[in-house]
Amino acid sequence: MIGRQLLTIRCLIFAILISGCASQPQSNYDALVDPTENPAENVFPSIQSALDAAPVNSSSPYIIFIAEGDYYEKINITKPNIQLLGENANTTRIYYDAYAGKNYAEGKTWGTPGSATVTIRAANIQVRQLTIENTFDFLSNDAMANDDAKRVVNSQAVALFLDAGSDKFLARDVRLLGYQDTLFVNSGRSWFDKSVIAGNVDFIFGKGNALFTDSEILTLGRGKPNDPHGYLVAPSTQITDAFGLTFIDCKLTRDESVPDNSVPLGRPWHPTTQFPDGRYADPNAIGKAVFINTWMDSHITLDGWYSMNGTAKDGTKIPFLPEDARFFEYNSSGPGAVVNSKRRQLSDEEAKRYTRENILGDWRP
Repeated sequence: MIGRQLLTIRCLIFAILISGCASQPQSNYDALVDPTENPAENVFPSIQSALDAAPVNSSSPYIIFIAEGDYYEKINITKPNIQLLGENANTTRIYYDAYAGKNYAEGKTWGTPGSATVTIRAANIQVRQLTIENTFDFLSNDAMANDDAKRVVNSQAVALFLDAGSDKFLARDVRLLGYQDTLFVNSGRSWFDKSVIAGNVDFIFGKGNALFTDSEILTLGRGKPNDPHGYLVAPSTQITDAFGLTFIDCKLTRDESVPDNSVPLGRPWHPTTQFPDGRYADPNAIGKAVFINTWMDSHITLDGWYSMNGTAKDGTKIPFLPEDARFFEYNSSGPGAVVNSKRRQLSDEEAKRYTRENILGDWRP
């Protein structure tokens, strides 16, 4: 019972400091992660140990409260109905430094999906009031000459990966930090609310149905000048899916080192996929990205979107053009907001379809 008492005391203190904890009944906190406390019933030194002790298939939320601190862990969540609640988004951090080209065993590299600091493979997962970061030193590697033997070629380094099995995922008051490929949204429905997502190259990407509201999409600097500097999104939405990456009431901001007119909103990703007749770019990945009521700083390019190469059936590289994807804006504002033939706009009637209820379907978080 010592662990339960410590957990209750911790939540009482937290409830006084932050109303978010006070809004939850005390009995809803099922586990405490705090390496400064002695391990006891429901008190754990690491996030993974708390996850290991969680129910395998709980039908109700299992809430793990994480005390402030830096947690160097590579997390996989495979049990449904887990909720990770940090003490504070700025002081509770999960971080790891894997990248796609890094060896983790003899002859094996992480690859882009495997590089993730946190991977979700279950439904009804929530993360709130914490930071998830991939701390691979992208900038130092990026600063090297392209022909430098020490330069890492596969520098993709994911912070959060929504893998197969993920659905109805909620992130609120969360910071997702990285550089290239920060957020890999590749499955199910997800909602990112009142959060910060930072990176520079394709740092929000994948085929999942993801809604972003009241959030900051922050473009970070590069190790050396690049043209374009980077790209916000790279959706690979299947043509049969009505929604892809949808941004409503968000802000597109930048580090002070990011030049004006240097960052396209996104580009279409056609992942190289194995088919019966060969391995080539998925022709059905007609990416969808929509920005509605979004403020844009002047780093966003005048043309708004960009092309992306993919693999043809004969193994050569071919360009996929943004006008062949489903890229749209509605009521953009700020110095980076421009209306022209390259930046297609939704009509008033079309924009009305982009409600939370329509995007998330029967999921009511």
